[in-house]
Amino acid sequence: MKPMSDNCRFADTNVLIYTVDCDSRKKPIAIQLLLKKPIISIQVVNECTNVLRKKFQLDYTRIAEIMDNYLKTVTVVPITIQTVTLAWEMGEKYNYSYYDSLIIASALENECTILYSEDLHHGQVIEERLRIVNPFSSKKEDSRKN
Repeated sequence: MKPMSDNCRFADTNVLIYTVDCDSRKKPIAIQLLLKKPIISIQVVNECTNVLRKKFQLDYTRIAEIMDNYLKTVTVVPITIQTVTLAWEMGEKYNYSYYDSLIIASALENECTILYSEDLHHGQVIEERLRIVNPFSSKKEDSRKN
């Protein structure tokens, strides 16, 4: 993978989904995160497509339009067997599910320093170089977690 800068950010699926969701609190946050031009993996594209189809009941034509808009602002990286192997290691070490570990592995491979996700442990640092940030949690919620 190509080396990234210290400002490299990786976005989990929920960031993309909230840009089309009607949740008034999360949507503007998600849009701002996409403006930072994060990296996503093909896994995020697949998961997003699945959610748009099942939860939002969109047809594939509309999903393609939405995904085309995402692809104008994000960088999509592939998943390789090396990514899968790293995901197994991260899953074992940090006790995350396989698919969460695959997101983590993709972020690490691309030398990202921040992983935006609502589903992982906010504030956790993976491998001393990747910080998990839940951009949707309130300060009140954060203080209860820490």
